[in-house]
Amino acid sequence: MLNKLAQGLLAGLLIMSCATMVLADDYFVKKFGKDDELGHANYLTEAKAKEAAKLVRNGKVYQLGMVTGPDTPAYGPRKFQMIVHQLNDGSGALLGPDKLVSNDDTLVTSVGIGSQLDGFGHIGKEHKYYNETPAAEVVAPDGLLKFGTHALPGFVTRGVLLDMTKTFKQDPLPVGTAYTKADIKKAMKRQGVSITKGDVVLFHSGFMKANENATTLSPGEPGLGISGAHYLAELGVVAVGADTWALEALPSEDPKRVFPVHGILLTKYGIYILENMVTHELVADGVDEFMFTLGVPKLEGAVQAIINPLAIR
Repeated sequence: MLNKLAQGLLAGLLIMSCATMVLADDYFVKKFGKDDELGHANYLTEAKAKEAAKLVRNGKVYQLGMVTGPDTPAYGPRKFQMIVHQLNDGSGALLGPDKLVSNDDTLVTSVGIGSQLDGFGHIGKEHKYYNETPAAEVVAPDGLLKFGTHALPGFVTRGVLLDMTKTFKQDPLPVGTAYTKADIKKAMKRQGVSITKGDVVLFHSGFMKANENATTLSPGEPGLGISGAHYLAELGVVAVGADTWALEALPSEDPKRVFPVHGILLTKYGIYILENMVTHELVADGVDEFMFTLGVPKLEGAVQAIINPLAIR
């Protein structure tokens, strides 16, 4: 009798736990007020910038962005085309007595190629975006009405790099490896670092370096898992990045779900995503924390941004 009762109670707890997990993923958090459009970027304070500046010891600068071009693997149907305006052989007309020549350029590109930032207009749920904002207030064919990445402040904050190849003892990590809350805690303990409110967190998987000559995107990759995403939100991070094209583990922990971590970070909590971050140089130098800087291009109404953040130590 007791065994059956215990089994019934356990089953009930499991059902409640599953329901809570679903709810935790699906409802909107209005932490900064109903009209907020910046999410965790509200944690980018002057005090945080001063704290980050203290991490600069020798002034070495690491470029975290990759070179983007026509051969950069991209999530279809995204394309990149650069057009330089002068005669094809560069022998255009000479200008003035100094006989100057000049070139101009036009870029026809999807913005979500190469190293990029995902803004809150990128992912929604049931036609609602961050802060439960209806699509009619966000989406327009000629540029977002809200959440355009042009409105982001400059990022000057503390950066933390977690080397997950050491945590899992594999390099590169296998496709589908998901970083859970427990894995992140283990990585922090191994490296002797903590994650604090307002930080930018980057994950190293070795995946970018191992696939640097690839001409197409891998359909699978290691990356952030669902419990890991909720945990980072709890810690108050501003942005999460990785040396992979989608940040999160693919295939997902639940194969039926499509980019669940994107929805959790962008739509639920208001945390920015940084994809295709160059992390192997930081790892090679044993860098765990650094000053992170990023000025996002002021392209009005953009959903994403092609970026080249800097890590300074």
